[in-house]
Amino acid sequence: MMATTHALFGMALGAVALFVAPEYATVAIAAGGVGGLFPDLDLAGDHRKDLHFPVYYSLAAVPALALAALAPSAVTIAVGAFLSSAALHSASDAFGGGLELRPWEATSDEAVYDHFNGRWIRPRRWIRYDGAPEDLLAAAVFAVPGVLYTDQLQAVVLALLGVSAGYTLVRKRLVDLGENVADRLPSAVAAQLLED
Repeated sequence: MMATTHALFGMALGAVALFVAPEYATVAIAAGGVGGLFPDLDLAGDHRKDLHFPVYYSLAAVPALALAALAPSAVTIAVGAFLSSAALHSASDAFGGGLELRPWEATSDEAVYDHFNGRWIRPRRWIRYDGAPEDLLAAAVFAVPGVLYTDQLQAVVLALLGVSAGYTLVRKRLVDLGENVADRLPSAVAAQLLED
């Protein structure tokens, strides 16, 4: 799934605070969005392995949410929303496609790494690849609670949805563009990039 879909889902998850602790809703929604984005910061490294922890985030989220329920504060609620959102991001990547360059070809059996069990979880491909039309639909659904947010958070939701739509339009062409750029690089530079 797109990072924006994960962020919008995290924000929707944080929006639960609107009904149980409205005074902390803004911080919960923001922390949920950041937690939804956080695992994808490993794009520069070993994607879906370096910062994706489907089991460990979940294990950390349970006591964090319990603490937020027992001692609600901006900090405890933010930590609970962040960890819950990061856990759901990491686990839900298994519902999408694999890690291959063209995930719509479905050639990879690696969706997200499970550090607890020391193995890759296979992709289910319910959302065929990041940027697929069904991914944009999921982002739109997760954006719906945004009508309840403050004006600033509503603007963030609309921006994320706009980025999602734009990415969906160009997703498959980005691979071809990247390959064309790589073909024009000096061979020593291309070899160095492929090693990283």
